[in-house]
Amino acid sequence: MLNFYLNACGIVCAMGDNPAQVKARLYAGETGVAATDSCSPGRELPLGRVCAELPSVAHLPASRRSRNNALALAALAQIRPQVDAAIARYGADRVGVVLGTSTSGIGETELAMVRHAADGALPPAFHYGQQEMGSPAEMLAWELGLAGPAYVHSSACSSSAKAMAGAARLIKMGLCDAVLTGGADSLCAFTVAGFGALDSVSAAQCNPMSANRDGINIGEGAALFLMSGEPATVALLGWGESSDGHHMSAPDPAGVGARLAMTQALERAGVTAAQIDYINMHGTATRQNDAMESGAIAALFGLEVPVSSTKPFTGHTLGAAAAIEAALCWLAMQDDNPQGRLPPHLWDGVADPALPALNLVARGAALGRPLRHVLSSSFAFGGSNAALLLGRTA
Repeated sequence: MLNFYLNACGIVCAMGDNPAQVKARLYAGETGVAATDSCSPGRELPLGRVCAELPSVAHLPASRRSRNNALALAALAQIRPQVDAAIARYGADRVGVVLGTSTSGIGETELAMVRHAADGALPPAFHYGQQEMGSPAEMLAWELGLAGPAYVHSSACSSSAKAMAGAARLIKMGLCDAVLTGGADSLCAFTVAGFGALDSVSAAQCNPMSANRDGINIGEGAALFLMSGEPATVALLGWGESSDGHHMSAPDPAGVGARLAMTQALERAGVTAAQIDYINMHGTATRQNDAMESGAIAALFGLEVPVSSTKPFTGHTLGAAAAIEAALCWLAMQDDNPQGRLPPHLWDGVADPALPALNLVARGAALGRPLRHVLSSSFAFGGSNAALLLGRTA
């Protein structure tokens, strides 16, 4: 059976700019979300902003200079030696790039329009191509000198889950021997205002699964994996994708599409629901998502499997969310976590009696053994659902 090994992982998010820092803050229960008015002038909101200094994009063509691409470069820098080794081994035409994003360089366009309103002209450094959705994949391929397939999925919050599934398909079809995959998304006023218009933005830290939940915190970040057939500790064993066709922004309350995506991931991996050690929930802390998702999990997995939402740590990073959450799972499955510590669920502890009583992970909780199988789910606008199933192979 062909395995899709996740050989290396780079991550930058509100919790830190390297895996060790992110892991330490995750298990300490320390959120990276903080109040700022950077994307909502005159109104402070909790956002998962990356505070670390990012790599320069000055060496890139003008069309690829954006904060979004700087986030991707920061994640790449952490795994550059492994990526370069794969290119040397397989050849530049046998290594692909498949990413997810929902913002790309929209933030640069916002700044340019502010300048235009004030001066009547766009800034010289602005290039329309900065906001193209395909820019992150094109940039990484250019940066690495790759000639393999390079493209972006942009399906809102399921983007990078679908990108990782797409990367596995490229290897399965024999088109690539290795793929750089994951996602990147950057904060901008457009997304904050858009979710605000839907009354989906919380003025406090998001509170998934609580009776008091009232919306999301937007975040930014990037996570990149080197995926190949070369054996590693963790592999993408299965994935599932479905479409509700229910509503532009609301999930199907019955969770039919969500259950289908999770079921497909189980079947593709040859794993039973009882073998799942932990589920990373989409867990946005909106009324409708948490109700739908908790019902779908309870129906498929019961009430005993440990579950948590990690969005209170990072904010909802939209197109990068699935990759960042897969990275948190990947970190938990490494050899340096022999007791199987689990990503905790940050909330106020006020259970919603209308929701199934899921086994929400308490701070410090552990399996007492390494994690073997982990599921991470993502549910997006327009009913785009995706689930990734990671397995420990060693």
